[in-house]
Amino acid sequence: MFFSRIDLGMDLGTATVLIYIKGRGIVLHEPSIVVVDINTDEVVAIGEQALEMLGKTPGSLAVVRPLRDGVISDYEITQKMLQYFIMKVLGRRRLRRPRIMVCVPSGVTDVEQRAVGETARELGAKEVNIIEEPLAAAIGAGLDVTRAQGVMVVDIGGGTTDVAVVSLKDIVVSRSIKVAGNKMDEAIIRYMKKKYNLLIGERTAEQVKINIGSVYEMESQLEMQVMGRSLLTGLPTSVTVTSDDIREALTEVTQAILEAIHSVLERTPPELAADIYETGIVLTGGGAKLLGLDRLIANETQVSCRVADDPISCVAIGTGKCLESLYKDKKRFD
Repeated sequence: MFFSRIDLGMDLGTATVLIYIKGRGIVLHEPSIVVVDINTDEVVAIGEQALEMLGKTPGSLAVVRPLRDGVISDYEITQKMLQYFIMKVLGRRRLRRPRIMVCVPSGVTDVEQRAVGETARELGAKEVNIIEEPLAAAIGAGLDVTRAQGVMVVDIGGGTTDVAVVSLKDIVVSRSIKVAGNKMDEAIIRYMKKKYNLLIGERTAEQVKINIGSVYEMESQLEMQVMGRSLLTGLPTSVTVTSDDIREALTEVTQAILEAIHSVLERTPPELAADIYETGIVLTGGGAKLLGLDRLIANETQVSCRVADDPISCVAIGTGKCLESLYKDKKRFD
């Protein structure tokens, strides 16, 4: 049977995919990871199931991240992944050509944006709308973007960090860099190799970042036992890592983010810069939860900085709010 028309909002992140359904809110939050059989090209696992296999697959299987740096890197795999997610949310009932709103990083090219639109249309969408991630993040964080007042948002996702000044429902100044959560994980892996001669995987690096990751000096250090393979003996071993270690490991990444923020502030019109000095900077995205990041940015820019409520969901929530407002005045859905 046909399901009544449903409007979807999608946050296609490098690390996770979030789906928003009009009237229901966020209904799916899963890793954007797919495991593929190399010999047959068949999809073996998607989302949470694929994440469980990360770093543990035999040579016949490959772990694929079809979304890289906030854009589609593998069109066919992305299509299969999204079809699976939508079926997981709605079951096997068929959609009657939904309207879909998708968010993209502020720095995407026309070709990359077109690829996102084509992917959504392949899902059977009647209409596809694109919204830039910083604008969606600002709306999702509860900022009033309708006024003639500047607000600044820094959205740190898995593949990109988007920095933007928003006013009157549009982005005035922005910058998108391909330095974010995944680069942090890579930096931690390199640091563990260099300092402790310990080889760790992506999932372990992410857990270290989440549990004891810090970018600002803390009064009391956090510690964590990290297990991996010794590069000296080739045997499994563990070391004790501190939050100071992680702060050192993430220095280059945080410096790149700070430079992007400075770049946007330098290009912001004076009147809007004055607004931002009063309203402050708002952090969204998974990277916003890194301990001390708000304090570091405030210290370096001399502008107050805070982390949004539920920073991971801000982009999806903002996309959903735009989706709702876009069609709220429509008299009928046919």
